[in-house]
Amino acid sequence: MPFVVRRSAFAVLTAALLLATPRAQVGDVRQRAFDEILDLYVRDGEVYYRALKLERAKLDGFVNSLGAVQAEKLSRDDRAAFWLNAYNALILQTVIDHYPTERRSNEYPAKSIRQIPGAFERLPHRAAGRTVTLDQIEQTILPEFHDPRMYLALGRGAQGSGRLRSEAFSGAKLETQLAEAAAECANRAQCVRIDREANTLAVSAIFSWREKEFTAAYADKAPAAFAQRAPIERAVIALLQPKLLTIEKEALEQNTFRLVYTPFDWTLNDLTGRGGR
Repeated sequence: MPFVVRRSAFAVLTAALLLATPRAQVGDVRQRAFDEILDLYVRDGEVYYRALKLERAKLDGFVNSLGAVQAEKLSRDDRAAFWLNAYNALILQTVIDHYPTERRSNEYPAKSIRQIPGAFERLPHRAAGRTVTLDQIEQTILPEFHDPRMYLALGRGAQGSGRLRSEAFSGAKLETQLAEAAAECANRAQCVRIDREANTLAVSAIFSWREKEFTAAYADKAPAAFAQRAPIERAVIALLQPKLLTIEKEALEQNTFRLVYTPFDWTLNDLTGRGGR
């Protein structure tokens, strides 16, 4: 049982380090731990899941530390960063707990987090002193921050999700990191695609899933030329148009496009077998 011993020892060491660290620096220690994990196993939004599973002690130690965090005592940005990191870490752990995935449903790709029963809606996790599912984090906790860019920053373990960063979120850099998440969306075909021949603006299904939040935050910020458009259309324009290429902006300015949603790609964002790992 040497593998179990190493995992337990790492968790004990991590807990001891956190207890010995002044409260103001505990968040920094935890963030650095997740930074190291992401820097080592994530490349351009995809993950070396096999390597992460074989060397999972750091991730397990980080996840085990989440339950003791007193999130209510953190600043707004630190709290938002905590929940983004918690969600992304729990996704990684959920995948490696069941890696490689086995096909159980023909509704999703064979290699998909959706092949894990109850991955989002039923599997319980401890974070900030409570038991939550991944869906509860997204649907009941993140809306409290009134910043729908956070939904573009979630690594859902899928090709269709926002690009998983190779660094942890932090309160000090949160605005910059979320702005980058929105800019990355504007430049990824899986998130935004303008078809001039079909006259369509195709956007990720994430915008339909979280329509209420995107509309509340951005619909009123769209240029006056789009005033007659539906609220979600105005929200998409306000968020993404400034980040598009000039030729794409010109296409949208014709204001004759039809908004459509791109089916979400649940294929696992797995780098295993590529790059020698």
